[in-house]
Amino acid sequence: MEPLIPLLSAWRSLGLGTREVIDAIVAPEHRGPSSQLAGILSAWPGRHYWLDRDHTRLVLIRHVGPPQQERWVLQATLLLLTVICTLAAGALLSGTWSLRLGGDWIVSSFRFVEEAERAGWRHLIVGWSFAAPLLGILLVHELGHYVAARRYALDVSPPFFLPVPPTLSPIGTLGAFLRLRTPVLDRRQLLDVGAAGPLAGFVVACAVLVWGYATCDGLPAGLGHQASFVVFAGEPIFLGESLLTQAFRDHFFPTAASVHLSLPAFAGWVGMFVTGLNLLPLSQLDGGHVLYGMLGKRQAIVGFLTILGLVYLGQYSWSWYVWVAFALFIGGGRWTHPSVIAPGRSVPASRRWIGLACVVVFVVTFVPVPFK
Repeated sequence: MEPLIPLLSAWRSLGLGTREVIDAIVAPEHRGPSSQLAGILSAWPGRHYWLDRDHTRLVLIRHVGPPQQERWVLQATLLLLTVICTLAAGALLSGTWSLRLGGDWIVSSFRFVEEAERAGWRHLIVGWSFAAPLLGILLVHELGHYVAARRYALDVSPPFFLPVPPTLSPIGTLGAFLRLRTPVLDRRQLLDVGAAGPLAGFVVACAVLVWGYATCDGLPAGLGHQASFVVFAGEPIFLGESLLTQAFRDHFFPTAASVHLSLPAFAGWVGMFVTGLNLLPLSQLDGGHVLYGMLGKRQAIVGFLTILGLVYLGQYSWSWYVWVAFALFIGGGRWTHPSVIAPGRSVPASRRWIGLACVVVFVVTFVPVPFK
């Protein structure tokens, strides 16, 4: 830090958990930056970025204190359980394995463990073409957040996957999450970290949908519905469409009344559905991060209107009531996003395309009526 001080007009140091942040104004003769400042920045033991084009405002971040011990055993165990649950869900969707459903969640969970152990891997492995692409979408989504957070030297954990027995959910997982262990400094950091996950996962989900729809079956007369569907444990589940999945369906099956989704197609549908859910502009969801990064406190207005819209959609699909409750729960009962350390610092115009890309992705992936 000492060699840097003579090159600055003003600076302040902030301690944010295990990170030190230096928020500085560079002296006029060293803007550009000068060769002396460029040498210091190249050797800086952390990350830095400029807040303006003329290289006046500089932010430097470095690690202080002992490194955080990761919970690798817990994370590996959760990942293994999620693999098993999603493989089992795929096997049930393929029709090659049967399992009694129903009962409370404790009974259902024990029943799943017992029958999965009895069936063995040879019955569950057939679900790989659902489990592998779905977990790939979720993993890339979380790694997008992780890489963006590490780019700003934020203290972030590797992903925790959340398994759920297929007796309770036809996809075998509740997704995954990261733990951000240091506060976010400004809206630029929040926008970049919040957007990186859904944008990265969206790219993979598009590739999965191409694979999936190429292996689907189009039916000239549907099962009483003109809809895409899957068959889970012998029962059809009719699915709603987003603009994107409808476009894929119209391209691959322009004359079909209904489409029986293959395992990778359903994985892609789930990936797109989860992307749309995460981009809802509420509290601690990815969409809340992105919109607060773009609009600051004005995110509260959009969040409130979103709550009203979801309550309205709840009369067509009760699952929206559940999602509203979940979004409010993780947001501590609020639809508004909590403030960052420096909320008055706006996002540079050069990075606003990231937020606009997220808006476009939300529009094409949102499913107004997920299940029919």
